[in-house]
Amino acid sequence: MKLLSTIILFTVLVFTSYAQKTKPSLYYIFKEPKIKSAKPPVIILMHGVGSNEKDLFSFANQLPDSFLVISLRAPIELGKDSYGWYHLSFENGKPISNPVEAETSRLMIIDFINNLKNKHAFNEKRVYLCGFSQGSIIAYSVGLTVPEKIKGIAIMSGRLLEEVKPMIASKEKLKNLKVFISHGTNDNVLPVSNAREANTYLKQIGITSTYKEYPEPHTISNAMFNDLLIWLKK
Repeated sequence: MKLLSTIILFTVLVFTSYAQKTKPSLYYIFKEPKIKSAKPPVIILMHGVGSNEKDLFSFANQLPDSFLVISLRAPIELGKDSYGWYHLSFENGKPISNPVEAETSRLMIIDFINNLKNKHAFNEKRVYLCGFSQGSIIAYSVGLTVPEKIKGIAIMSGRLLEEVKPMIASKEKLKNLKVFISHGTNDNVLPVSNAREANTYLKQIGITSTYKEYPEPHTISNAMFNDLLIWLKK
């Protein structure tokens, strides 16, 4: 654990130096809000491993008309039109994340949010992250560590990385963070136990999430998406 912390700290220092020099950004596509305002809320969509920015963007026209919609492409190219936020390995059938890549992606998204105001007008107090599978794992990592930058996180079929827990912000900073968790009970990729464990942990650190389960596999069902819309409109 000490070695892992050292590696992650080194990654943070290298990335910070790199970011200050080059201001890296993630590739994205976007949709302007249909209801025009000077400072619209923004929702940032993050796809799962092996997909790309066009995946969740297919829902863009169904999201609330007041939102600026941003859909990110993960930084690691896995194949043609296939990207990920970090590489995965498996041990005893359980997914093991690459902690350095996961931390780099977390930092890249924070940097992206910091620089997005240079390209789009939006309300910096109403930034929502919405991810599916690996994208939702990264949404947890960003939202729980820098809640001062995030209004809410929508988790669809994800899990909370253990290595993120030591970096989670204080209860005082987390008190205004809104969390939506949704998961299929028949998910054979990321079992529903991941969602239940994360929800229990969130309660321990003072967060009461909107928690939903569905009799579905590893997918975004119509019921899941409709509940997401209800949550966003609150």
